[in-house]
Amino acid sequence: MNDTGYHECNLNVRHDLPIDILEKVVLVYKRMPGWLGFGKDGTEKEGIPCWFSYNEDEKYVLGSIEPSGLHFEANMDKGEWMDWKSQFKKIATEVLGFKVGEIEEGEVGNEIEWIKK
Repeated sequence: MNDTGYHECNLNVRHDLPIDILEKVVLVYKRMPGWLGFGKDGTEKEGIPCWFSYNEDEKYVLGSIEPSGLHFEANMDKGEWMDWKSQFKKIATEVLGFKVGEIEEGEVGNEIEWIKK
């Protein structure tokens, strides 16, 4: 059974984090499978982080840092989405220095949980 479809999530990577932390988010983006870059000249997604495809009729992931956190939307197999999202959280936790997860899923709270180094 093919479970391809639209998925989304919000992670606790907020727009009001210190700039040195937010600058590291790009390092996480680049380590993820399917990384294409920040949009493509001439597209409506110019400047938006993209993975796999710029075409929403194909497999894709788009991200943006919103007041509510880092928002992803994707069109892909559900199992692959779950794996991709888990990998992002793991890498982001390592790179950013705090536990990255979904508040809505109870993985993290509203307060940032910094990892002691």
